[in-house]
Amino acid sequence: MPGVVERHTSANLSALAGQPAPKEMLVDLARLEREYSERRPELSDPNQMVSFGTSGHRGSPFAGSFTEAHILAMTQAICDYRMTHGTDGPLYMGKDTHALSSPAQCTALQVLAANGVETIIQRDNGVTPTPVISRAILVYNRGREEHFADGIVVTPSHNPPEDGGFKYNPVNGGPADTDVTHWIEGRANQLLRGGNAGVQRVGYKAALNASTTHQEDLVLPYVRDLGNVVDMDAIRGAGLKLGVDPLGGAALPYWEPINSIYHLDICVVNPLMDPTFSFMTVDHDGKIRMDCSSPYAMARLVGLKDKYQVAFANDPDSDRHGIVTPSAGLLNPNHYLAVAIGYLLTHRPMWGAKVMVGKTVVSSSMIDMVVQRLGRKLSEVPVGFKWFAPGLFDGSCCFGGEESAGASFLRFDGSVWTTDKDGPIMDLLAAEITARTFKDPGEHYRELTAEFGSPHYKRIDAPATPGQKATLQRLSPDAVSESSLAGEPITARLTRAPGNNAPIGGLKVAARNGWFAARPSGTENVYKIYAESFHSETHLNMIMSEAQEIVYNAMNSPEGRR
Repeated sequence: MPGVVERHTSANLSALAGQPAPKEMLVDLARLEREYSERRPELSDPNQMVSFGTSGHRGSPFAGSFTEAHILAMTQAICDYRMTHGTDGPLYMGKDTHALSSPAQCTALQVLAANGVETIIQRDNGVTPTPVISRAILVYNRGREEHFADGIVVTPSHNPPEDGGFKYNPVNGGPADTDVTHWIEGRANQLLRGGNAGVQRVGYKAALNASTTHQEDLVLPYVRDLGNVVDMDAIRGAGLKLGVDPLGGAALPYWEPINSIYHLDICVVNPLMDPTFSFMTVDHDGKIRMDCSSPYAMARLVGLKDKYQVAFANDPDSDRHGIVTPSAGLLNPNHYLAVAIGYLLTHRPMWGAKVMVGKTVVSSSMIDMVVQRLGRKLSEVPVGFKWFAPGLFDGSCCFGGEESAGASFLRFDGSVWTTDKDGPIMDLLAAEITARTFKDPGEHYRELTAEFGSPHYKRIDAPATPGQKATLQRLSPDAVSESSLAGEPITARLTRAPGNNAPIGGLKVAARNGWFAARPSGTENVYKIYAESFHSETHLNMIMSEAQEIVYNAMNSPEGRR
């Protein structure tokens, strides 16, 4: 297929990458909120309808894809889903610090109150991280046989300031599975097409004062429970000097209570909370994006790497982590996942010997090597944290991690902590590793490369029409006719994940010392190619080049055209 766009390379790197965001780039908040309230989606445009990706519905009022009309429809659809499926416990609703998250939560609360749904929100109009909502659902449901809780988180994750997001977490506390999101998506779009005539709604003041609306403190219960998942005593005992940049996100109100309760020395290097995110450095493509795995968005904290023994950051809803060490600067998410897994499997004696480690099909093979060396079982699943939720929920999966810097793991006793990604525990785990081993995670990763070799990993975007994306999503392994990849015999052609046999929504091809995976984007006319080589950068580039040819041939083969 013609042309590729490579992420984070000099070929497409913005001149502003890593620089402070210029004032003229900042979003006009008044216009944004006006568009949210007044704009109506064009029902003939599929891009303006409700669409749940791997992390809920996301969009912007400027594109007609995230408006009050969308929130009304989605919230009513969730109320209808709850009634249809017998979920009648409280609904925990959190929001992050994006400009649209507060108005969207207000809209959702009006619908929830009108439907008589008992709703719990952070008191005093506060913000709440995604993992806090997941944990709260699980704690409430523990030991219950009826009246289960579920949740909503209003967040577009690390997306630019003008974006909004809305996601539903059912009674297992994790991201909703595909059958759930399809139901909610279908019902929401049905309501939108009917002009939201089927939506029940009361005024905001009435909703806030409704007997079903409860304002509680969700901060301290989460903070006080952290000692059951991370060795806070070891961190305190080592006297580590730590730094955190919440990137203006929902974790900001949590760090001082963590310091106070556990007597830690964590310096909040950026205490600002600003919905324009004016304090950010610009990401690789010239946009403001709170991506804690990007060296450009994280430039300020990386510049402080020698000031702290470990420093870390989270995105606005705090489900992702970014780890900065003196030895390595900003750790690649794949590198830190491998280190974290190796450490946890040797420092959690109460975890059973048969518990699995979860990774996605696009995560580094370094993880496979670490898990195999320790004699544990690996479960490789499609992209999307929802695939880890069942195993984390029942304790059969001790760790689930994605290459996009999202992960969670079990409590010390082997029971569930969260079934959604938890950035703060991954931050604190980096401190625990440093405290207990006297080496930071960057040093640990160097040891892994000395043992297994140094992998080279890359992701690129290639253009694809909607038809080509649909073809790629439904490919069968038989569509791949090639027998070699970058000079090595192909050992696997996968369209289903080996860990759970679920469709990966694309293709993965592997050889002994390298692999690639191709998946269509859910929001853009591109497909994503992920690749890794344990030989060299040259070998990786060969894999990338051949991957595009293999994908093109597979989509145009008789099997691909079926």
